Amino acid sequence: MKNPEKIKVLYVDDEVNNLIGFKASFRMNFNILTAQNNEEALAHLNVNPDIRLIFSDQRMPDKTGVEFFESIRTNFPKPIRILITGYTDVEAVIDAINLGNVFRYVKKPWSEADILTAISQGNKFYVANMLMETKNAELQVAYDELDKFAYSVTHDMRNPLLSILGAVNISNDIDDLAQIKEMLQLIKESVGNLDAYIQNIHDYYNVNRGQLRISELNFEDIVKEQLESFRLTAKIKRVNIDTNIVQNETFRGDAMSMKIILNNLLSNAFKYQKKDSHQKNVEVSITVDSGELIMIIRDNGIGISGTHIGDIFNMFFRATSQDVGSGFGLYNVKDALIKLNGEIKVDSVLNEGTTFTVKIKNK
Repeated sequence: MKNPEKIKVLYVDDEVNNLIGFKASFRMNFNILTAQNNEEALAHLNVNPDIRLIFSDQRMPDKTGVEFFESIRTNFPKPIRILITGYTDVEAVIDAINLGNVFRYVKKPWSEADILTAISQGNKFYVANMLMETKNAELQVAYDELDKFAYSVTHDMRNPLLSILGAVNISNDIDDLAQIKEMLQLIKESVGNLDAYIQNIHDYYNVNRGQLRISELNFEDIVKEQLESFRLTAKIKRVNIDTNIVQNETFRGDAMSMKIILNNLLSNAFKYQKKDSHQKNVEVSITVDSGELIMIIRDNGIGISGTHIGDIFNMFFRATSQDVGSGFGLYNVKDALIKLNGEIKVDSVLNEGTTFTVKIKNK
């Protein structure tokens, strides 16, 4: 079993004998770094971002310990700061707390017990701070997504409903059958957009809240099932569909995640075709071999601008306004692949088409 990495501690003191004594006393249990002045201490901090605790003598020739701690607060806020002082200087201790953000102080000459207690308590405080920082970052991400989600709900759900309501109100004053059919088509499109949005939300929660259910997958069946829902779209938009499935071995994975990935990539391939093109193609290629799935979805549609490639997997991002979309689709693909430890590559040329290549290891 690998031994846990030793806690990294920096000790700053202008007296060489103190540095030697400190390192000799604690080097067996901790990774001890020493510095005879502030410049050496900064050099250690710059190359050791994992330093957890800093002990500094208060009486230093270039800067006091308090001044040193104050000077590093901005650039090195994470290490826990502990002041060592041989003087009963109340003002220095107050300054240490107010200016240097010092966790505690140890009287000089120090005892091993005092230092061990300071390291133990300081390390617990460091770990608690790191956990809080991680949780705060996670909460911020969740808050940002919730904020975007609230906007998206009011925009992407309300707009189709308003379109339906508007079409119904207009239809009340129309007697011409052709115009009524036109209004019905608008209603149909709005209902379709709303249904797609609800399905994307469903996929999002399936990926983020559900557990993986690993089973043997037959990709002939999965592709056939997913393409069935696009047959009418392909017919209306006159899109040719080519499939090539080569499954040389049993593949174990999560069926729901695979369907979410395939469905969303196919949806984009059909949705973003060039409207005036007479040769619209969508190609689906799946190969299972040597313990790996390689899925390629290729289209000759409008493509994606190079400036947008890095953003297309962000929630609610839309690279084009050609067709109505929720901005959930590729975000759901990314989240599903994270759960499966898979990867995705995008190659796209504006006005020529896009290719998504997905790779997932057998479970």
